[in-house]
Amino acid sequence: MLISIVITSYNYEKYLKDTINSVLSQTYTDWEMIVIDDASSDSSVEIIKKYQKEDSRIKLIENETNLGLKKSLEKGVKAASGEWIVFLESDDAITADYLEKKVAIIKQYPNIGLIFNDVELIGDKERICEVEKKFKQTALSLKSKTYPCNLFKDLVYFNKVLTFSVILINKEKLCECSFDTPTDKLLDWWILLHFARKNEFYYIPEKLTIWRIHRDSYIYKRHKLYYYPVNLLAVIDIFKQERNIKLIPYIIVIFLGGIGKIKVALAQRIKKALGLKLKCENP
Repeated sequence: MLISIVITSYNYEKYLKDTINSVLSQTYTDWEMIVIDDASSDSSVEIIKKYQKEDSRIKLIENETNLGLKKSLEKGVKAASGEWIVFLESDDAITADYLEKKVAIIKQYPNIGLIFNDVELIGDKERICEVEKKFKQTALSLKSKTYPCNLFKDLVYFNKVLTFSVILINKEKLCECSFDTPTDKLLDWWILLHFARKNEFYYIPEKLTIWRIHRDSYIYKRHKLYYYPVNLLAVIDIFKQERNIKLIPYIIVIFLGGIGKIKVALAQRIKKALGLKLKCENP
């Protein structure tokens, strides 16, 4: 079973080697790696080309201009030859048994749509302190469910699939989903909501992904004062397609969740402005 590992890359030369090496170390070897470089201005392309010479499973797609995450990801999905796709961000890594454990789940549940896992956080300690408690709560919530199961209702309120780098997804089913997100920064949540409407998920409560948190990272840049309601827009988009979804209850849930996120963001901004330290369970 061929697995396509799609990596979008933009100016992450200092992390890219760790990402690629984590794929090369996989115990499951039937894979291809497709790296889409989004017109990086650093030495990312040279690094990828060097690896290409050493392993024919690595493919490079170079964007002539910076196209952003959505268009780059679409290119990667289109180029993928495997039945299943791994999304891996170019500043993250995966454990050596990542593919092996997920392929075992596919064999057990061949009709499943998506498999995801817990994460190990590394990098910016202050930012990790801010998100660590929420991540632990999310993991506990996910462990309480029986899999495979549908997570649409859970995802409407909060994206419990923590990062693109935890996802192994069925390509055929993915291609039925909308990529037409209103913002690249929340593309994962948009896609997951559309995907979850028709497909079941499986959660592995193991830290198979090493998620690097740093000041240039996706999660750091999207941590803003305001709350962008991509979940509401996704539900409305699904409603337009299906017309049988009960829209009002979801809007209420989303509205209440949005208020909570705004309060948290405000509290964090105030603490920083006053020079107060954020509490961390494991300093």
